[in-house]
Parts: sequence; structure tokens; C-alpha cells
Amino acid sequence: MLRIGILYPLHSAEDDYPRMAARLKPPVEAAVVHTDAVDLHTVEDCRRTGSWEHLEPGAAELRALGPDVCMWACTSGSFVYGLAGAEEQARQLGNYLGVPASSTSLSFVKSIQALGITRVAVAATYPEELATEFVRFLGEGGIQVVHLGSLGIWTAVEVGEVGREEVIDFVRANDHVDAEAILVPDTALHTVAFLPELANSVGKPVLTANQATMWEALRLAGQVRRQIGFGRLFEVD
Repeated sequence: MLRIGILYPLHSAEDDYPRMAARLKPPVEAAVVHTDAVDLHTVEDCRRTGSWEHLEPGAAELRALGPDVCMWACTSGSFVYGLAGAEEQARQLGNYLGVPASSTSLSFVKSIQALGITRVAVAATYPEELATEFVRFLGEGGIQVVHLGSLGIWTAVEVGEVGREEVIDFVRANDHVDAEAILVPDTALHTVAFLPELANSVGKPVLTANQATMWEALRLAGQVRRQIGFGRLFEVD
């Protein structure tokens, strides 16, 4: 069975990963290891969360589990470094673990490319200053953000408490006529249990952080297969 190593900062919505792993066909294993982090959605604190100083202890613990692929499951702890910085962060993880590695931010870029689209709306739980950094990151990847919405939540703990209906309403409120998809970039937000409802609420693809992270892990492992119940991304040939 494919073992996907998940480096996850602190605790909030990490249960999305084993839940999704068990529902895939064939199922995979999601080995979640928690990293230390500063639970405050500022640019400076997110850079600290994504620093090698914070990642290395978790990476060492994960290496002992023998993953086949590794994902740094933190969007803000990767996009704050810019595209080149996020790619270097993933390379460092991959070199340390000896397996393919990536991050949630890079997963969004790869997912959008796989869907063959270029214009998106962003429904971010973060404060606007941090959300704007994600917009800048996407621009470096050739992705145009036609609309940005922010919930203005300062901590991952609070994000993890946002419920299904509030998430669906937030996504619907931040749709835009020119957007080909809507991105929901926080791995602290539970979304895996209601991915079809999110897409149906706007009639277009909705890419969430935990969904995109798992898809990218499968892509890196060469095991992407068409799946039902995980959104348009998992239906791409």
C-alpha cells in the first residue's frame, strides 16, 4: 500500500487525510506527523512555521516511518516563500527523506495546470494581508486571480472549527463570473467530507487545500486514478 507522509503543523483538520486515504480506490495510507508551528496567520510567523528549523524534527520522525512520498501540508508555510522558495523547500525535504516531496502551495499550481485553467477566485480563511501573499504566489505560477475573499481568521485552531455550511456559504459568496475554479487554500479547514457539495454549490471546480495535497501526493507517486466523490480534479484523465 502506498504510504503518503504528511507533515502537518499543529492540530486542526489533519483528520481529513486518513479519511480521504481510506476512501480512495485503492486505499492508501496517510502517515501524519505533526510539526511545531506559530499559530498566527501573519507573514512573518508563517515563514517561521515553514522554516527548516521547524520542519526538520518532523521530517526526521517521518523518515523513520518509511514514506513513499512526502507532502508539507501547510499552504501558508510554503507560499510565503514565493514560488522559487516553495520549490526549494520541497527539494530540501525530498533530499532529506530520499523520496519525492512537495507542498500544498505547489499542489495548487499543479492542480490548476492539470485542469487546464488559468483564472481562479480565492476564498481564503486567512487575514487579507496573508491571503494577498497567496495571490502573489499564484501569479508567479502564471495563474490569474480574478477575485479574493477573506474570512480574516488569525489562527488555525479557529479555522478548524468552521463548519460545513459556513464553508459552503463562503465559497458560494466568493464565486466570480470570470473564475474557472475556486481555491480554498487552508489545510486547517475541514473540506474532504463534502467536496461534491462545494463544487455543486457554484457549478465549477472547487480546489481545497487537503484535496489538492492528496492529489499531488498521488501524482508524485504515479498513482493518480479517476475517483468519484473527490471533485473535478480527481476526474481528470
